[in-house]
Amino acid sequence: MNILVVDDQPDIRCMLTALLEEEADYVVATAANGREALDYLRQSDDLPGLILLDIAMPIMTGWDFLHEQQNDAAIASIPVILMTARGHFENAGLDANAAAYIHKPTELTTLLAVIKQHSESSGVRG
Repeated sequence: MNILVVDDQPDIRCMLTALLEEEADYVVATAANGREALDYLRQSDDLPGLILLDIAMPIMTGWDFLHEQQNDAAIASIPVILMTARGHFENAGLDANAAAYIHKPTELTTLLAVIKQHSESSGVRG
């Protein structure tokens, strides 16, 4: 399965990419903010099966990305797992149509379990 990791911190993008590719054999693409992620998705011929999305980012936040994604029929069906380093998700997260919510930092086993659970329930194979 292909996964798009969207996070403004280069170290987190690099770490998640390495872990997902090495530990779980996923193909990973990255974006530094919601705008970059939308541009990637709209230009890609091979859409990811899942998006890991940070909430707090410059240029375009995770919330703004979700709003844009849900209004674009070509990419609206891609499941999103929201990630935040904040202690809790804002109320907006409850209505965000996210597949799951993860607090950062998280254990690799937890992250992989959430990805696997979602991919099995949605029929995505990775």
